[in-house]
Amino acid sequence: MTGADRVRQELEKAASLVGAARRLLATGTMVDLAALEGKVKGICRGVIDLGLEDGRMLRPDMEALLADLDLLAADIKDRYDPAAPPMDTSPEH
Repeated sequence: MTGADRVRQELEKAASLVGAARRLLATGTMVDLAALEGKVKGICRGVIDLGLEDGRMLRPDMEALLADLDLLAADIKDRYDPAAPPMDTSPEH
């Protein structure tokens, strides 16, 4: 398994954790984000070790995770500060 394959697997796991966190928040359940934080740190370390081409191949997956994290952030904000203005979750491309 290559470094890019390992990072891709970790991206998939992180996306799954984000989805689970969003589902739990929707039911009013408190969510511990420590595992997600550790997963994202590991992904960042893994990407740094990749070559330029391998990193480019993972860009769509990383952008998808960032979009998912933005949605999670918006869900958390809505849950704990519903009076605040809505967050802009549009991608910054």
